[in-house]
Amino acid sequence: MTAFVEAGQLVAHDERSLPVPWWSLTKTALAAGALALVAAGRLALDAPIPSRPFTLRQLLQHTAGVPNYGELAAYHEAVERRDEPWPPDELLRRVGQDHLLFEPGQGWAYSNVGYLLVRGIIEEAAGEPIGTALGRLVFVPLGVPAVKLAREPKDLDATAWGNAAGYHPGWVYHGLAVGTPAEAALFLHRLMSGQLLPAVLLDAMCARYPLGGPLEGRPWRTAGYGLGVMMDVASPRGRCIGHTGQGPGSVAAAYHFPDLDPSRTAAAFAPVGDQAVVERAVLAP
Repeated sequence: MTAFVEAGQLVAHDERSLPVPWWSLTKTALAAGALALVAAGRLALDAPIPSRPFTLRQLLQHTAGVPNYGELAAYHEAVERRDEPWPPDELLRRVGQDHLLFEPGQGWAYSNVGYLLVRGIIEEAAGEPIGTALGRLVFVPLGVPAVKLAREPKDLDATAWGNAAGYHPGWVYHGLAVGTPAEAALFLHRLMSGQLLPAVLLDAMCARYPLGGPLEGRPWRTAGYGLGVMMDVASPRGRCIGHTGQGPGSVAAAYHFPDLDPSRTAAAFAPVGDQAVVERAVLAP
């Protein structure tokens, strides 16, 4: 399932497409929501977070040193058993949130736990649950108001590939956005085109932390990370900015290509386990 946007207009998509889980593309929406609150003066990007040794920028760019729960065997076992998600405090205890992997700003480590903390920061600053906050701050302003966060297994039942395994979206602790491929492409295109954030904050979002060269088995020639966005500065389509995601039963990718004339954004989703499949799809001519 794919959707393409050029010059701000949908140029190819299946109008019959059902919603799909966005998986870690949700991180881009969380980063956009946090930066919208920075623009409104409700959050600071570089001030230390109260009682924490890192900043919001460092959390958004995975340079805070916060550990990840992906390495916890007990986490995967609980998901496999279809247990109810642990309360966030229990997750943070199990993962050892206070035992940083490195001093903030002195390394890079992808962390879903870091984005759980971002979720809490947004909820506190906005004074509302994350789904409501992202709707008001991000999805409604960008013209995709139907995008929602899944809260219960039943919220995934009506998605494109269903939820036969009974997966509980609460195991995605930062939240799991659900929307059509067209909505994903429009969301990212409008965000990257400056329709939400001031130029200085969009520039900050796209400031790249370099992570090296080509990724084995993946189509990217360079690797980097901004604030809630993955980046390749030398893809076959020039610079690309967006996010790949993966979860039980499907993969996701949405990327913006600002060097094309006109600029182009593509989103792709598939019921397979290989992220390269959807990444190659967004690079299609």
